[in-house]
Amino acid sequence: MKLSKDTIYTLWSIAIVAMVILCLFSLIFSACAKPSDGSDTGGFQVEPASETPGIKPAQGEEQENEADTGNGEGSEAPVEAQATETSAASVRLSQTADAGRSYLDRIIFLGDSTTYGIGYYYDQGYSELCPSSQVWTPASGTRTLSYHSIATIVYPDTGEELSIIDAVSNKHPDILLVTLGVNGISFMDEDWFISDYTTLVRNIQQASPETKIILNSIYPVAASYKYQSDINNDKIRAANGWIERVAADTGCRYLHSYEAVVGSDGNLPESSQNGDGLHLTGEAFTKVMEYIRTHAWE
Repeated sequence: MKLSKDTIYTLWSIAIVAMVILCLFSLIFSACAKPSDGSDTGGFQVEPASETPGIKPAQGEEQENEADTGNGEGSEAPVEAQATETSAASVRLSQTADAGRSYLDRIIFLGDSTTYGIGYYYDQGYSELCPSSQVWTPASGTRTLSYHSIATIVYPDTGEELSIIDAVSNKHPDILLVTLGVNGISFMDEDWFISDYTTLVRNIQQASPETKIILNSIYPVAASYKYQSDINNDKIRAANGWIERVAADTGCRYLHSYEAVVGSDGNLPESSQNGDGLHLTGEAFTKVMEYIRTHAWE
């Protein structure tokens, strides 16, 4: 029997459609037969983020960020985890009997230009202060808390400039009284200030675990101080609260010597500033030394 062209084309079309249908059924059956555990490596598998190498889930990233103290010490635990059981009530040194000259002789005074005057005025005849051999201040005359990791002090024993940590490692002071932060409050916020101060204290503790560390308050400034927009007593009072918090978190003690020199109006009396509204006179430092002796850490 001879088939016409139209018949042949029709048969070919039916055959092609049948083959396509068979292929579709084959693919559907194959897909249904694949294991559901993702063990087939021939296709793309969407895995949970927590199981994907090198990628942390969003929640895990948040937890990791919360644990970061922001101080650049990736191996350190958060401040809260390292905090001692020192209570807020005991961290501030309270009034004691006068511990006398022997107590002052045990102290190394670490600080900025507001500490330098202790040795300077001692040399000017203020014998109730302490000599320069007990005063660690920078050769530049000033120090900013944010530069604590690279700043140096003039090490009185040799006259050379050393980092704070190298000086502490060499000397192992019995008591280290730290007065820092007045320059930092002009641009550092609370978190930054606390983070850098905490890192400094932790590093000192690691270098000399037996040293008693007293974190001293920042002294008030006089009303005549010219740069009130940068440094003023409102900022200083806030920063002193931050310093006390660092002391509590690190097992140190806080000395609120601010109250030894502040006037009734909340400013440093004009008679207690040396001409620039910021730095203390010899008489004012004498009041600070008396306060230190009568708020001793024994």
